[in-house]
Amino acid sequence: MGTSIREGNVIGVNGNMVAVNFNENVMQNEVAYVVVGEERFKAEVIRVKGKSADLQVFEDTTGIMIGNRVEFSGDLLSLELGPGLIGQVFDGLQNPLPQLAEKYGFFLKRGAYLKALDYEKKWEFTPSVQVKDKVHAGDSLGTVPENMFKHRIMVPFDLKGEFEVIKILEKGDYSISTKVASLKDEAGKTHDVTMVQSWPVKIPIKAYVEKLKPVEPLVTKLRLIDTLVPVAVGGTFCTPGPFGAGKTVLQHLLSRHAEVDLVIVAACGERAGEVVEILEEFPELIDPKTNRSLMERTIIICNTSSMPVAARESSVYTAVTLAEYYRQMGLNVLLLADSTSRWAQAMREMSGRLEEIPGEEAFPAYLESRIASFYERAGLVKLRDGGKGSVTIGGAVSPAGGNFEEPVTQATLKVVGAFHGLSRDRANARRYPSIDPLDSWSKYTSFIDSDKVKKGQDILKKSNSVDQMMKVVGEEGTSTGEFIDYLKGEFLDFVYLQQNAFDKTDEATDAKRQKYIYDIIVNIIDKEFKFENKDDARRFFMELRQMFINMNSVNFESDEFKKNEQEVQSKISV
Repeated sequence: MGTSIREGNVIGVNGNMVAVNFNENVMQNEVAYVVVGEERFKAEVIRVKGKSADLQVFEDTTGIMIGNRVEFSGDLLSLELGPGLIGQVFDGLQNPLPQLAEKYGFFLKRGAYLKALDYEKKWEFTPSVQVKDKVHAGDSLGTVPENMFKHRIMVPFDLKGEFEVIKILEKGDYSISTKVASLKDEAGKTHDVTMVQSWPVKIPIKAYVEKLKPVEPLVTKLRLIDTLVPVAVGGTFCTPGPFGAGKTVLQHLLSRHAEVDLVIVAACGERAGEVVEILEEFPELIDPKTNRSLMERTIIICNTSSMPVAARESSVYTAVTLAEYYRQMGLNVLLLADSTSRWAQAMREMSGRLEEIPGEEAFPAYLESRIASFYERAGLVKLRDGGKGSVTIGGAVSPAGGNFEEPVTQATLKVVGAFHGLSRDRANARRYPSIDPLDSWSKYTSFIDSDKVKKGQDILKKSNSVDQMMKVVGEEGTSTGEFIDYLKGEFLDFVYLQQNAFDKTDEATDAKRQKYIYDIIVNIIDKEFKFENKDDARRFFMELRQMFINMNSVNFESDEFKKNEQEVQSKISV
C-alpha cells in the first residue's frame, strides 16, 4: 500500500527564507526540499503556522518562485555517524567538501549533496560482545581502527531499554552498510545494526550514565591559560576579541597542543581568507603527540561568511553532534567554534525575516537561551562501561570594535566557565597570546597551587597600577619600591605569560615544566630586593629577563637548561 507524498507549494520568498503551504501536518525542524526544475534545495522548517510554514533554505534562493513544489522528508536535520569522519572537511550539512570540489569543481553547485561517509570502503571489524549479551543504547558492539583510534560501533542512540544480542558478525572486513549485529528488544522485535547511524543535530546525545562536574584541568600548554585562566576537561570557555587580536592563531595553538584526543574546528561564518588559512595549514601541521599530520585527529566544519546564513547555524550543531558522538567512545574532544558572533548574526537575520519582536541590538529575544543550549552540550560524562568521555567547548567571539558589552559577548559570559578576553593593546604591543590577564577570569582550578597563582595575579595588578600612575606623574613620581613592583610584573609577563609561537620549545610548555619555572618566578616575586636606584633595578631585571629567555628556548631535561637555571639562582641570591 503506497503512502501519500507530503508536499507543499512556495507562497513567498524573502532572502533565504521561503514561506510554503502544505497538504498534511509537518514538524518543527523537519527537513524539506524546494524543487526548482531538476534541482532540489535543502531547507529546514523553522516555524509552523496552521497550514503554512516558514523554511530556511541552506542555499542561494535565486530562481525560487511562487508555486514551486516543496517536498517534506519527515526527518529532522541529522548527521551520518560512523567510521571515516576523522580527517574530513565538511560543510554545515555534512557534505564532504573535497569530494564536492572533485565532482563539481571549486565553484560548488547549488543543490548538490553527497554522502558524508564512504560506503564502499572496507573496515576491519572486531566484535566486543557475544550472542545473548545484554546491551543498551551507546554500548559498544565492536570496534574498527580509524587513524589512531578504536572507533566503537555502538548500539544506536535512539533505541530505548535493554536489548539482547541475537547475532554478531565475526572479525572481518566489512563496509559500513553491512549488518554487523541483530538485537532483540523486550517486546521481541528485532533491530538490525550497521556501522552507521543517524542522529538529529539539535538533540543532545545522552547515551551515558551521568554527567560529572568538570574539575580536572585541561593542559593547553599555553602558560597564561593554564596558570591564570585555566580550562577544565569537559568545561567551556570563550575568547572574545577585536579583529587582529590573534583569535585564529590562538585556536591553532590550542588545536595542536591541548592534551585532548580529538579536535573539531567549526568555522561558522568567518571570512573566507581565515578559513582557507585553516584548510592550508592544518594538513601541514605536525601533531607533537604522534609526529604525524594534525588532520589525523581533526575534523573541520567549514562555513564561511560568503555561504548562506542558514548554513552557519547548522555548522555549529553539526560540530557539537560529532563531538558528542566521539565522546561516547571514551575520548576527550575539544570543539573550537570560530566565531559564534557570525552564528548569532545569522540568527538575527532569520529573526528579522520572521518579523519576530527584536531584543537588544535587534538580536532575537531567545539569543541567550540558544547560546546557553550550545555550551550546555559540553561536559564530562560517565559511560556505561565505566569509562569517561568529554566535550570541551571554546567559542571565539568577534564583538564589533572589541566592545565586550555587546549582547553576544554578554550572553556567552553568563554560561561559560572561563573568559579569555583578547586585548587590542597587548596585540599591538606584540604580547602573545594577547589574553588580558587582568580582565580575564576562570571558575576552574589550575594545576598550580592557588596561593602561588594569587601571588602572580597580585603582582600583575600592582605592576599595572604603577604603570598607570607613571603615565601621569612619570617614573620619577614613583618610589623605588613601587618601581620594583612594576618591574616584577613586567618580568612575569615577559618571561612567563608571553610565548613565542615560532620557537619549537617555547610554543608549548607541559605541566611539569610550567610548575617548575613558575616556582622560580614566585621566589623572585617574593624576594625583597634592595637597589640604590631605579637604573640598577631596571638593569638587574633586564639581565634576569635574558636568562629566562635563554632557559625558555632549551629542552627542560638538557644540561643547558640546568646551567641557565644555576645562573638565575646565582643572580637572585646576590
